[in-house]
Amino acid sequence: MSGTPAASGNKMKKDESFLGKLGGTLVRKKRSKEVSDLHEEGKNAINAPLLPTGTDIHPEDTLLEENAERIMLDPTSRDNLKFKDLLKVLIDWINSELEEDRIIVKDLEEDCYDGQVLQKLFEKLSGRKLNVAEVTQSEIGQKQKLQTVLEAVNDMLRPHGWTIEWSVDSIHSKNLVSIVYLLVALAMHFQAPIRLPEHVSVQVVVVKKREGILQTGLVTKELTSTTEMMMGRFERDAFDTLLDHAPDKLNVVKTSLITFVNKHLNKLNLEVTELESQFADGVYLILLMGLLEDYFVPLYNFFLTPENFDQKVHNVAFAFELMQDGGLKKPKARPEDVVNLNLKSTLRVLYNLFTNYKNSE
Repeated sequence: MSGTPAASGNKMKKDESFLGKLGGTLVRKKRSKEVSDLHEEGKNAINAPLLPTGTDIHPEDTLLEENAERIMLDPTSRDNLKFKDLLKVLIDWINSELEEDRIIVKDLEEDCYDGQVLQKLFEKLSGRKLNVAEVTQSEIGQKQKLQTVLEAVNDMLRPHGWTIEWSVDSIHSKNLVSIVYLLVALAMHFQAPIRLPEHVSVQVVVVKKREGILQTGLVTKELTSTTEMMMGRFERDAFDTLLDHAPDKLNVVKTSLITFVNKHLNKLNLEVTELESQFADGVYLILLMGLLEDYFVPLYNFFLTPENFDQKVHNVAFAFELMQDGGLKKPKARPEDVVNLNLKSTLRVLYNLFTNYKNSE
């Protein structure tokens, strides 16, 4: 029994000694991590003096080759309303073009990076069949498909003076700016029946490696300009010429269109005096289509007294559907442009009706 206290004391000393060592190890590890974190923080401070708030340096950035660069969308630009509008217009256009293929695009980054949608879109627009595998799961297969698609696109666009703002790597890495540049170029080249929002610009973060050090900065990228400049690559229509060079004749055209629409709307005891404002909610457009095609439009199909922007856009878009059902081409104007009192867009829509129905009683 006499040896028990001594044994117990020795055990306590051993435990204390062990805990002390363990504590010391933990402290050293903690300090080591703090030093490591501080070193990393300092490195980032040196490497990224211009990096915008909310943007992270990706691990792959540190693997950039000397003088190479990577471009990514600045997070704040994702919330830009005009940029969001542009994305929606492009998505709706792709879905309209590829409806027969039963392809539905919801997100440009996730749905376009592997080349499948871009292949189908290019084939539909150009009427050319590309020699590529239909379904490719591997990264190598996807990049090979993208290579074939982009070579065909670039060969078609370069002779027309386009600057190529995309590559296989940028598209496959889901670079939204590159994808949008490509889609805007295709829409403009093939004169898509859409109206791209004007003056859409975004901020992009450019990461470059110089002498082993990462350098970052913000650059503004213009994705769309004015409708006139974007359509300037093609034949300008009568209203571009009219508004730019003969504004004095504009009133003559407006009077002719007012006479035409009132000839039909008067049957419902309705009267138009202002083209820009009275067609902006879509109601008169819908009623006019019913009169021209000689049918009654059920009131549950549209908002007779629209209360907000979305309801007005719904009405104008529905009127456009009725026009297409009547055999007319899809209007190049966007419903949003008509709702926003864009005179040129409203004139285009009404003039299209005038040329097709001017002899209707």
